[in-house]
Order: sequence, then C-alpha cells, then structure tokens
Amino acid sequence: MVALALSASVLLWGCGNEEDGGTAAAAGATPEAGGTLRIAAAGAIESLDPLLAARRGERLAARQIYEPLVSQESGPFGQTRRRPGLVPSLEPSAGGTIWTARLRPGVHFSDGEPLDADAVLANASRWMQEPAGAALLPELRAVDSPRPGLVRFQLDRPTPDFPDELEHGELGLVAPDAMIAGGAALRPNAAGTGPFELRESEPGRTLLARNASWWGSRLGLGPGVDQIELTEVDDRRSRGEQLENGAVELADDLGAPIARTVAEDPLLTVVGNAGALLGVERSVRGVESAADDQPLADVWLTDLR
Repeated sequence: MVALALSASVLLWGCGNEEDGGTAAAAGATPEAGGTLRIAAAGAIESLDPLLAARRGERLAARQIYEPLVSQESGPFGQTRRRPGLVPSLEPSAGGTIWTARLRPGVHFSDGEPLDADAVLANASRWMQEPAGAALLPELRAVDSPRPGLVRFQLDRPTPDFPDELEHGELGLVAPDAMIAGGAALRPNAAGTGPFELRESEPGRTLLARNASWWGSRLGLGPGVDQIELTEVDDRRSRGEQLENGAVELADDLGAPIARTVAEDPLLTVVGNAGALLGVERSVRGVESAADDQPLADVWLTDLR
C-alpha cells in the first residue's frame, strides 16, 4: 500500500477529469480481461468481516470486497495512472484535529445502496465501538457530515498520519443494511464497494466474482480477472507444491525454505520480504507485494504457460 503524505496542509489526489473513463491506453491497445486467479491461501477463511478478519487469507479476500476510504488504485495491464479511491481529497483543519473528507460521487455498494455520508457515519460508529476499530483509530472521537458528500472526523489530538490510518484494510466499508446490533456483527454476504463480491463460500474454498457495478471499472481500473478462487491449504510445503504443479497461480506465506525452492523454477517467482513471501506464477502480472490487504483489481493473467 502507498503511504499518503500531508503536504501544504491539504491532502489531495488525482488531477483532471476522472469521470471521463479515459485511460493511458489507446483504443484497442488494452489486453482483454478475464480468467480466474487461483490462490492457495494460508489458513481457513471463516470470516470476511474486514474489521474482524484475523488470518491472511481472510484479510486478502475481505480487501477485494470492502474498500477503505483512503487508497491509491491502479488498473491492470500497466496502462492506467494511479487514482485516488473512495476519497479524492482529505483536508485537515489548521490545528490538525479535524479532517474533512470529500466522497467520490456515484459510488454504490454491490447491493445498490449508495456510498454516502450516512454510510460512512455508520461505519465510523462501528469502528469507534468495536475494540479492533478503536485500536486502529485511537484518536477518533466523533464523526459528522456538514453537508452531503462531506464527512468530518473529529480527533482528540493533532494526527498528521490520520490518512494513513484510514488506509487500513480492516477499515473497509460495509453496507449499513448488513450491520446487526449496531455493527457488532454483519449479515452473511454483506455488500461492499470493492471490485469483487462473494459468489460462493464453502469449507476450504471461497470464490469471489467481478462486481459489475464497481466504480473503478469506468476509470479503467479493472478488475483484470473475472474471478478469484481462494483454497485453504494449511501447510507451506503443500502450497508450494500446488504452485509448482500449476494448480494455483499464487501461493501465500511460503516461508524462506519453500520460497527458495519455488524461485528455482523459471516459470515462478517470489514476491515479498522476511515478513511474508508470496509465490507467483510468471503468467500473473501486477502482483508487487506480499501484503495480505493488497487490492487485486490491477492483477491480470497472460498466456505464458
């Protein structure tokens, strides 16, 4: 994820007309999107609640469905410039204790519910009430909306890195209609604003499908694949073997010994560092990090194999 820096007291992303749907690619020059990205996930995927997801596979799957307010998005095929996500601008007060966010217009959750100020207020209330959210935003004390399309975050102290905090995948926005008991729990298959939505869920397997109404598609941001299939594979050796055998295109959390073996295959590569190592088939493009909260809308498949 890209750290967002505060400059000249105003945080502002993007330029020009973002709603024209234009990309850097010439007409007809962009490869065709499609296919299924298969991932050997580390551990079971039992919860897709972005705030409560605990395992790497859960966090990776949840991030594709639920977007945080602050992000920088780039499209597949390496042909789209980076664009701001749900909040094109975030401006602090002179004292740094109030941050005002301007919401991207025309965004909807996958169930058709609009992403408006009321939806953000509902999510912010949940963050402040739930221990996991309060730990991520310890200085947040109140949230209101001075007018439609604007959300104001009131802090108990100046926090220059507040935009970085809002970038956490755990703070992915959930449709308010899916919240139960004031947000203490979510209904099954709760809607998000992300590039994918839950299609199937069964023990050991989770299938995400392209969100046909995703706001980023009209800006050329993808998704580059039609589906993402995450399969639970408990041990690192088995995940590495599935990658080597061509059963998956990505194998999560390999560990150094398995990663060294994977890297010896000319059709495979390893992405990451000591924190996490992700095995990737070279037919996959756009994976530049092993972070478990990375968006995968900018990933695409080639015909290398």
